[in-house]
Amino acid sequence: MAFDLIIRGGTIVDGAGMPGYHADIGVRDGIIAEIGDLKGQTAAEVIDAEGMVVAPGFIDGHTHMDAQVFWDDIGSNSCWHGVTSVVMGNCGFSMGPCAEKDKDLVLHNFERAEDIPRQAMIEGIPWSWETYPQYLDVVDALPKGLNYAGFVGHSVLRTYAMGARAMEEEATPEDLDIMKQQLADSMRAGALGFSTSRTFSHRTPEGKPVASRLASWDEVVQLTNVMADLGTGIFQIARENVIEDDEEREKEHEQIKALAVDTGIPITFGGTWSKRHRPDAWRTQFRMVDETIAAGGRMMIQGTATWNGSLRSFETATPYDMIPVWKEFRQLPLDRQEAGLRDPEMRARLVAAVKAHKHKPDPALPNLFQRPVDWDWVFPYDRTLPPFKSITEVAAERGVEPIDAFIDLALEHHLKLFFIQPSFNEDQDYVLAHIRHPHSVVTFSDAGAHVATTCSPIHGHLLGHWVRNAQAIPLETAIRKVTLDIASFWGLKGRGWLHEGYHADIVVFDPATIAPTLPRLHHDLPSGAARIKQKTDGIKATIVNGQVLMRNNEHTGAYPGQLLRGRLAHN
Repeated sequence: MAFDLIIRGGTIVDGAGMPGYHADIGVRDGIIAEIGDLKGQTAAEVIDAEGMVVAPGFIDGHTHMDAQVFWDDIGSNSCWHGVTSVVMGNCGFSMGPCAEKDKDLVLHNFERAEDIPRQAMIEGIPWSWETYPQYLDVVDALPKGLNYAGFVGHSVLRTYAMGARAMEEEATPEDLDIMKQQLADSMRAGALGFSTSRTFSHRTPEGKPVASRLASWDEVVQLTNVMADLGTGIFQIARENVIEDDEEREKEHEQIKALAVDTGIPITFGGTWSKRHRPDAWRTQFRMVDETIAAGGRMMIQGTATWNGSLRSFETATPYDMIPVWKEFRQLPLDRQEAGLRDPEMRARLVAAVKAHKHKPDPALPNLFQRPVDWDWVFPYDRTLPPFKSITEVAAERGVEPIDAFIDLALEHHLKLFFIQPSFNEDQDYVLAHIRHPHSVVTFSDAGAHVATTCSPIHGHLLGHWVRNAQAIPLETAIRKVTLDIASFWGLKGRGWLHEGYHADIVVFDPATIAPTLPRLHHDLPSGAARIKQKTDGIKATIVNGQVLMRNNEHTGAYPGQLLRGRLAHN
């Protein structure tokens, strides 16, 4: 019997962690119909995967595509990294429940915390819902390249129930009743779960806490118990990852452990707990997870495959843009900035301002201005896989000051070179330990957020660096960490495993060449706002629900993506 698609001659790494093997895959009606020797079988389309790895499509469990889904029908940048399914609504931020007349409250939470340009959201989102179930219905009807699933966000539940009070005070019992009802309705409509944030980095444009940070822990517990009563759902939390006091940190650990064990609800959170000034803090986090699992709870750490940080450039933002001399200079067009940096007098003024600068964090400013510059930990992004060389090292080689090396490198690329400034996870031994931990997954791209300051091609880094170059992680383990482990914990039924009867979400890639490309800045958001684009080389095909979405990372014109609803929506 003919197939719609045959992927022929590749090495199948099925997502379950088993050794790879050579076989063909036959797809029919969006489902994997047969795996084996399909010699002589015919199909409407055949992909020659000789020399390639054939794996389940990668799943990204931590994105903020809630707004972008309206103006980007292929789901970039995720679609260029072998990703076939994404989960949005993380960290307490979703687009519903909220009526259009109140959308400013939602956009206020998104604007600074997730660095999504406000005007792009205003121009790019045709608001036509009030409740979260209605939002899901709207997303369901959109043409989509990828599969989308979502959490309902705590900050949005609060603003729906409380209005502007949500960003100023704790909830009343009446407020909480409204939130509980909306959460229950959202779960029945297909939300995967409930998300919140308690981290300092999530602030409004005024530097104030986003709405969920005003909630008491009891409020969080009561909302999580809504899912427990329904017998389904996941709780995602952006934890406070800068707790310096050991007793406070231990208190937070005990609260989260108790919540997991008492409710039975699976809990997941980001693993960005490694800081070079507290090099062993992450070990207590791993202990918390291990103790929770031993006590009968379910818990999963989300992490990246490299540093957690952001990109700087003269095209976007530099660490010194708030210094008065720099602030004025940076208003100039880029060509005039280049001319100014080549002018000895202008450059001397800029360098002198940097040397005289005393760092004073201001919570009203974006996160990139919250940390002082340490040139030992700023790296020119002129290659995409380690080893990287710091500005301090480049300056020493050239016999100049670090600020001069920074400027010179930028000028050598006509100010279009990006620099990486890690903020967490500097210790790569930690990153490797995190990836190897039995209760961790690699799934923290933040896609859709921080669009002009970050881009996280975590899959290309995982497979190009840790698997191929460093040979620190078996290929089968790495694939499992970005596929079946995520699908199983997040409840994405029929995804993440190359198995007969499963959805045909598949990526075909060259293990010898897969690696991120260099990032480039584009102005293609609604309103012309800027964002960084970055692809992954070595991906031959990305297949979603049996249709080829990307061929050599170029869109085929297909829109096979679906809305993936949670379990209650299917009962």
